[in-house]
Amino acid sequence: MASYKPCLIGCKDMANQRFVLGLDIGTGGARGVLVEQESGRVHAAAEAGYELSAPRPGWSEQDPADWWLACLDVIGRLIADTDASGDEVACVGLSGQMHGLVLLDAAQQVLRPAMLWNDQRTIEECAFMHERLGERRLIEITGKPALTSFTAPKLLWVRRNEPDIYARIQHILLPKDAIRLELTGRHAADASDASGTSLLDITSRHWSGEILDGLGINPTWLPEVLESREIAGEITAQAAALTGLRAGTPVVAGAGDQAAAGLACGIDDPRTVSINLGTSGVVFAACEGAPTDPTGAMHTFCHAIRDTCHLMGCMLSAGGSLRWYRDTFQPDRPFDELIGSGLAAPAGCDGLHFYPYLGGERTPHNDPTLTASFTGITTRHQRNHFARAVLEGILYGLKDGLDLVTATGQQVQRIRMTGGGAQNALWRQLACEIFGLPVATVHVPHGSGYGAALLAMVGSGRFNSVTAAMTEHVKESSVIEPTAQSPQYRDRHAAWRRGFQKEPTAGSTMP
Repeated sequence: MASYKPCLIGCKDMANQRFVLGLDIGTGGARGVLVEQESGRVHAAAEAGYELSAPRPGWSEQDPADWWLACLDVIGRLIADTDASGDEVACVGLSGQMHGLVLLDAAQQVLRPAMLWNDQRTIEECAFMHERLGERRLIEITGKPALTSFTAPKLLWVRRNEPDIYARIQHILLPKDAIRLELTGRHAADASDASGTSLLDITSRHWSGEILDGLGINPTWLPEVLESREIAGEITAQAAALTGLRAGTPVVAGAGDQAAAGLACGIDDPRTVSINLGTSGVVFAACEGAPTDPTGAMHTFCHAIRDTCHLMGCMLSAGGSLRWYRDTFQPDRPFDELIGSGLAAPAGCDGLHFYPYLGGERTPHNDPTLTASFTGITTRHQRNHFARAVLEGILYGLKDGLDLVTATGQQVQRIRMTGGGAQNALWRQLACEIFGLPVATVHVPHGSGYGAALLAMVGSGRFNSVTAAMTEHVKESSVIEPTAQSPQYRDRHAAWRRGFQKEPTAGSTMP
């Protein structure tokens, strides 16, 4: 596909327009933020949900048409319910759930429901990829082994199980890029999102001919790969009529949700790492070059900043473990009260440990079969010990990911913490002690959508680089420093790791 050369109204005019729009196509719904270019203030935000289908155990699918209907709802409310006008939107940025698979035929019609990042049906396909290409070679090219989350194994599953559908494929898209097609009529992807497919060479930032040839995948099905800040198309007249946006409004390539969230945290060099303590947990670090972990425990992706990669460790049950504990054992207690009572127990919980592997684990084990456990239980342990053990175990799991980042040689000096867990100051202080680093929060609550809006500001000409946009608009809102208690947690973390009973699988760095 030839590179897109847009006809724009002029960067100066766009830079002076009032707003940019950031859209995030999440797993549970589409979210939009209308952001003022000059101040960086979120003028309005809206969200519209959609259903997730699980037709069989381990399957996870959605209808891309539901994403588009939700986006129309969100955009319509952002414009209709505020004093904004579609003509005031200078540029649109996109973000979205990574690793999904959207298949289109020659008429651009969706062939089957999209398979999502949390679909687990592709264990055999991952093994096939490692056998055909070599796991070490796949890590060298893509920055990580094949995992059931990723796009390429899903495509191979369709080939093996749905050959009639496979024979009709003409286009492959990622979730946010399906929305770009609706907005602009153009096929494109960005390097950050594409690097989560297991088909992209993270060094060249283009599709890997070696992988495509080895797996027998037609390269013409794949969209052009752009950098996140590049303009990938313009709002069509049809999309303008549906959304209220101005026809000709540029749309930048955008980013995968994790890279976009990294932008919203201002992460552009190795010294500052973001840790998201939400339902899952994510350790995110920008890095120079494209370092890879030969064990496959730490994963490397292209960042949404040109010539930059990011390291990412994903913990599947972070805040989700605390929710499980609360719902199961103390269902009537608010989370803040539960955290406060738990942290009244002594540090180290008198030898009680919790391992937060309720749904398997990605980093550092890459083992979907792992299970959670409490160990070291004695008669002296009470409910607050168990609550604290959960809080400590979650943070120790995130510390495993942080340790993998520093093991690559990154000189981490500071943590920026986001997600629901970061809103509790007591838990944030415990994180500071366990990580042994200053922990800050940032003032932007809209994560990936705000990161998409920052990219749109670069596309509009308001800023000449992504880093300039982050420097201007991403600010820390509070900072906690480690205390003299922090060094003791190094020993407690080591004891927690020694207490892990299951033999690690291949690729794990745990003892």
